[in-house]
Amino acid sequence: MERNLVTIQKLNVDTFTFSEAINYATKGQVVTINPEMIDYASKNKDFANIINEAELVIPDGIGVQLGLKILGHSVRRIAGIEFARKMIEKYSNENKSIALVGAKPHVIENAVANLKKETPDINIVYYHDGYFKDNNEILSQLQKLQPALVLSALGSPKQEEFNYIGKKLLPECLFIGVGGSFDVWSGEVERAPQIYQKLCIEWLYRTIKEPKRFKRIFPTLPLFVLKVLKEKITGV
Repeated sequence: MERNLVTIQKLNVDTFTFSEAINYATKGQVVTINPEMIDYASKNKDFANIINEAELVIPDGIGVQLGLKILGHSVRRIAGIEFARKMIEKYSNENKSIALVGAKPHVIENAVANLKKETPDINIVYYHDGYFKDNNEILSQLQKLQPALVLSALGSPKQEEFNYIGKKLLPECLFIGVGGSFDVWSGEVERAPQIYQKLCIEWLYRTIKEPKRFKRIFPTLPLFVLKVLKEKITGV
């Protein structure tokens, strides 16, 4: 299966459907891109390079889907949390090992416990919270264990930087940045109800539940749309 890439703000995004993305992802780095990451990439060339060198870039945020639509691309959003959960199921069915890195100590412990209950065949060979200073220390342990799948929940851009280094040290491994997924899997955070998910406005539900997120989303989202409109008009 070949990649069919489109670009937004000079960044590559894959156009796979959910099932196609699941089948395509085998090794390397998966970036679950959203408008905040695109905004950061516009100011940080190294981060932009990490995204453009990723083996798979899926449009996680509804803002990215909207931006691509403005540019004339019909690409459906793929929720990162659903993508990661499906990969866990797939790798567990294939008896492949999994590692989790990130979140607070009690969050990752509860996430691991819940995943083991929900997926009896899961083979978690390693997990560590996100409170570490040295990437090399964690990656060295992963090199010894050679997991097939690593899920990192370190927040962006840290998780993308961690995965970028990791894929070079473990070339047969698949690294996925999963943001706040561990918080949901642990039961610490409630995921938005189905109606919000279907309407692709989970961000609104989370903002209602956590008003402090408002400053993070605004003005990033409207400014992102304006930048994409400018890209549509000027091609830059």
